Amino acid sequence: MKNNRKWILCIWLLYMVISASATSSVRMQVGDIDQRYRIAVCDWMILKRQKIGAFQLAKELGSDGLELDMGSLGKRDSFDNKLREEYFQKLFKAKAREFDIQISSIAMSGFYGQSFLLRSDYKALVQDCLNTMKVMNVPIAFLPLGTGCDLQKNPEIRPELVQRLKVVGDMAVEMGKVIGIETSLNAREEVRLLNEIDSPGIKIYFKFQNSLENGRDLCKELRILGKERICQIHCTDTDGVTLPYNDRLDMQKVRKVLDKMGWSGWLVVERSRNKEDIRNVKKNFSENIEYLKKIFQK
Repeated sequence: MKNNRKWILCIWLLYMVISASATSSVRMQVGDIDQRYRIAVCDWMILKRQKIGAFQLAKELGSDGLELDMGSLGKRDSFDNKLREEYFQKLFKAKAREFDIQISSIAMSGFYGQSFLLRSDYKALVQDCLNTMKVMNVPIAFLPLGTGCDLQKNPEIRPELVQRLKVVGDMAVEMGKVIGIETSLNAREEVRLLNEIDSPGIKIYFKFQNSLENGRDLCKELRILGKERICQIHCTDTDGVTLPYNDRLDMQKVRKVLDKMGWSGWLVVERSRNKEDIRNVKKNFSENIEYLKKIFQK
């Protein structure tokens, strides 16, 4: 088993060298905005989960990219995923080109209402996501661990959870992908968790809302994790007000911290909707995206 993990790690390191070279080439070709930070939006939060209209709406909102969801899960045996079919793969790629919208990541948001620990078919579900990532040429997946997987409230589940994350981490590495997990832990505990998992295929998908709701210092948490452990960021707070009016989130300070860390990547808008007008997708998300672009793409 140890030899297999060493072999997988070697493949991963080779992939990262090639990927870094390709990424640098792409960045040199695009000079209209600061490519260090790109802004995306979640398709399920703009009420377009796996709908072709998500690309046009993302463009209208001013977004650079779209986090595509795998589809709902519920009591199904698999995600309600259109992107297993070649027809939809071609259609989604064509729409992405038409509206100049990049796919930032593939999300398994169905796990918000599930338990990653209790699904006996977790490997098949993750493999479905990895296959979708491959065909859509997307490097990062989002995996919320779901109900009952709070390690603060249920520390007894840790050994089994770590083992499952090792398994899917190695699956991701074999395909040259990264799975970003969302936890309720503070940054120091997340570092400890990643060290236990010990797979380059598992990183943290950082969510501002979690730090803020738990009264933690958001910028300190970012510094503790460091740039190598954070694969992507949900760059919003809980619903209440949109980002320009959020007094507990100092986005200018966040930008300075991320700059100093040397982090770069996708900042993905998930929430921060006005609670008085929560279903007004265009107003809520265009305000958030416009604000983030002023901060991060000067």
